[in-house]
Amino acid sequence: MQILIKPIVTEKLNDISEKLNRFGFVVKKDANKLQIKKAVEEMYNVTVEGVNTMNYAGKVKSRYTKSGVQVGKTAAYKKAIVTLAEGDKIDFYSNI
Repeated sequence: MQILIKPIVTEKLNDISEKLNRFGFVVKKDANKLQIKKAVEEMYNVTVEGVNTMNYAGKVKSRYTKSGVQVGKTAAYKKAIVTLAEGDKIDFYSNI
């Protein structure tokens, strides 16, 4: 059972990771903070000091096309912001 789905790599989170040593991940909806902490520590060999989580609901989106209005929904997900101990780093670009 994989807890971490994917890392979040955006300009905003890159700035936060450089300044505050925090990294973002999309995680399973039923994962709690202790499971997220354990998964990050095992996967990246770092020490986690804190975990903050946020649940995002899916948004209803519509667009106008030649054939009429098309309505859909974006996926709901859970995001975790992980604070690492002083001196620890995660390099998402090392496998490229």
